[in-house]
Amino acid sequence: MIKKLFSINPATEEIFGQFLILTEDELENKINLGHEAFKKWKKVPFSEKKDLMKRAGKILLRDKEKFAKTITLEMGKTIRESLMEVEKCATLCEFLAGNAEAILKKEIIKTEATESYVRFEPLGIIFAIMPWNYPFWQVFRAAVPTLMVGNTMLLKHASNVPQTSQLIEKIFLEAGFPKGVFQNLLIDSSMSEIVIKHHNVCGVTLTGSEKAGSTVASIAGKAIKKSILELGGSDPFIVLEDADIKRAALVATSARLSVTGQVCIAAKRFIIHEKIAPQFIQELTKNFKTIKMGNPLLRDIDMGPLS
Repeated sequence: MIKKLFSINPATEEIFGQFLILTEDELENKINLGHEAFKKWKKVPFSEKKDLMKRAGKILLRDKEKFAKTITLEMGKTIRESLMEVEKCATLCEFLAGNAEAILKKEIIKTEATESYVRFEPLGIIFAIMPWNYPFWQVFRAAVPTLMVGNTMLLKHASNVPQTSQLIEKIFLEAGFPKGVFQNLLIDSSMSEIVIKHHNVCGVTLTGSEKAGSTVASIAGKAIKKSILELGGSDPFIVLEDADIKRAALVATSARLSVTGQVCIAAKRFIIHEKIAPQFIQELTKNFKTIKMGNPLLRDIDMGPLS
């Protein structure tokens, strides 16, 4: 098992941060803290949770330049892409702060029974295992609805974005969320099994590879715990004979090269009608030649390094 996590700038290979891995005792304490926090958090009314989540959104916008820079330094996407990611997270906070109560409202179902309804109840601690390609968005996408419904969350982020994961926990704490409601776990992948199996952890969500998903689902299944998996794909990009070729080539360029192509939904296979294939290839080649690579912190750069 590794003992430290490192922040390494993929553009320069410079180490600019290092963090000690939690001991098993420290991990146990954090899980127990999350459980104790859940007992109170599940009773907090929507009006209070709404205010806290709105504050989180405002913090994201207030410090978006700082957050975006950390994302870019740790995983290499362009600063423009990082800024858009942070802004998207802020939008989600604002949206669910205003709509979660209505979305989660008890629904009365007409049946022959005396009373039938669908009601959403918090489960407890949810363990989130998240990837590095969208290090803010993937976490907020899972955390915001999870917290709004009344659960608490433990985050095991990708090992190459430890500073980003620490920032996210600080955002929720500064917004006023009680200690233990959202916690970042600086742990090795091998320790994830301990968390999933823990009696105080009620579910797990993972975004990652098929191999990781299979492993996590197997562990959760043996413990009969809920799991949500978002895994990799092999996405086809199909261009038909009557397509606007220039527009299709422009979209294809973005679909293949966004975040340096390190996206689960990136176009992996291009299937082009034979009658337009030569013209499409010509347009796509022309677009690729205009892509400017370099230091992802510079605003005029289109593509940074591979993470």
